[in-house]
Amino acid sequence: MTSSRPYIIRALYEWIVENDCTPYLLVDATRQGVEVPSQYVKEGQIVLNVSPGAVVDLNIANDWISFNGRFGGTATDILVPVQAIIGIYARENGQGMVFEAEDTPPPEGPDEPPTGSNGSPSGSAPAGGKPESRPALKIVR
Repeated sequence: MTSSRPYIIRALYEWIVENDCTPYLLVDATRQGVEVPSQYVKEGQIVLNVSPGAVVDLNIANDWISFNGRFGGTATDILVPVQAIIGIYARENGQGMVFEAEDTPPPEGPDEPPTGSNGSPSGSAPAGGKPESRPALKIVR
């Protein structure tokens, strides 16, 4: 199944803009494929203002986010793999979402079966013979 991250990013982006707020992307600048001005990276992360007035040609695709933005008055092409997005939020109130770390799996060969998160073939039980437990939600009061 494809990642839900790009769909969530697009939906939150629209929601933030429609509510007259400024969408910011928090990016892990250490991830492979991230092309951002290194002088603005702090502790391996960069915050990008992706509001319609701040960027040109914003494209939030399923694998990449790209746009042209200004840094220190210089127009710069930005390219960020979706997996490098740590979060998206509104500058004015902090509302948005932070994503869990998502490892990009290595490409599987044509003769290899797809594998589950535990490395065993999809749909099979782990080595112990017991199926993985599903995540559980907990009510916090």
